[in-house]
Amino acid sequence: MAHLHIIREHTLGLEQARKIAFAWAEQVEQEFGMDCVYEEDDASDIVSFTRSGVVGTLQVSESRFELDARLGFLLGAFKDRIESEIVKNLDQLLKPKTAAKTAAKTATKVPAKAATKVAGKTATKAPVKVTEKAAEKTAPKKKAAKKSST
Repeated sequence: MAHLHIIREHTLGLEQARKIAFAWAEQVEQEFGMDCVYEEDDASDIVSFTRSGVVGTLQVSESRFELDARLGFLLGAFKDRIESEIVKNLDQLLKPKTAAKTAAKTATKVPAKAATKVAGKTATKAPVKVTEKAAEKTAPKKKAAKKSST
């Protein structure tokens, strides 16, 4: 099994980092068919992602993103290419101007496939704009924050 470990330091703070991580989760769901679960906590968040041949997490804190993923046998052959694509996507989202625009775009725009889930009808192939409420239904699943017992 191939292992990916990518770290990106940032100075965005937790709130902005959350937006970028959420945008990243939506992007990998749409582009790569990943199933993502987003878990918020007080100090950091975790995006768990899975797909046939891939299992991983993206830990998000106020100062860094840390991605750990395990690739199955078949995808392991493409480790370098997959790693470079992930790095490119994270770096693109972390660019100051692009980060805000991308987070705003992905919050209001979903592909027709996701819109089909919302509307329950067959949709066209073109991206559709939906309300924030409908976008929340198609966004990565969020789990309730973990409460520490201290």
